[in-house]
Amino acid sequence: MSSKSANGFTGKVAVVTGAGSGIGRALALNLAQRGAKLALSDVDVNGLEETVRQAEALGAEVKSDFLDVTQRETVLDYADAVAARFGKINQIYNNAGIAYHGDVESSSFKDIERIVDVDFWGVVNGTKAFLPHLQASGDGHIVNISSLFGLLAMPSQAAYNAAKFAVRGFSEALRIELLISKAPVKMTVVHPGGIKTAIARNATVAENYDQASVAKFFDAKLAKTTPDKAAKTILAGVEKGKGRVLIGADAIALDLLQRFTGSKYQRVIATVSARVMPRKI
Repeated sequence: MSSKSANGFTGKVAVVTGAGSGIGRALALNLAQRGAKLALSDVDVNGLEETVRQAEALGAEVKSDFLDVTQRETVLDYADAVAARFGKINQIYNNAGIAYHGDVESSSFKDIERIVDVDFWGVVNGTKAFLPHLQASGDGHIVNISSLFGLLAMPSQAAYNAAKFAVRGFSEALRIELLISKAPVKMTVVHPGGIKTAIARNATVAENYDQASVAKFFDAKLAKTTPDKAAKTILAGVEKGKGRVLIGADAIALDLLQRFTGSKYQRVIATVSARVMPRKI
């Protein structure tokens, strides 16, 4: 059977932000294999070009654009341009995101605002811009990428936690609204655990942390799941219409820890983190 035989993605128009690397690239390539038409964007032009090359080699029709998801008017115009190019839009994967490592005391307001602008407002901008087009398609699906850190808090991740918790709350509320209105749009929020991407190596850190040490810790201790496995898990969840998708044994285990212990999980995390996490310099 061909990889492009009838499935939940064949002929669908799928938009993926942050498609230049990591989960975004893996989503693009997996969607291409399933016969979707793609609108791919990123601020990393070189990475995006490579994703486009690989997707087109798989036979996908691709629209490629530089896109800063924090620029609301640009995102709104982009949604209209995608609709004009393909005639419809079925799926939006709000995947673009950045990372930051720093405790609250040493993090500047600007550091925190930058993470929230990209990781939360970028998702809001994408959701709001594409929702009318998804409604019009009669068969829409929004996929918002939160994080394991949208389920429980971690030290040095307050800014990232804030943004990813907000993505979760925004997405779950929207899903309830869509269910009430019986809209032809489904909503899935995704909580990846540690994924083998460059996000930690590209992360910014507070001035009292060493970036290389933080990246090394993430890559060695936390990044356990490949982007391809993450993408396949997400698309399986989309096909099943799941409201929430957890990726990785770490996400599943820590979600259970938080559920069963309530706020007591914070003492557990504090004890473990004090032993293993990178220290301030």
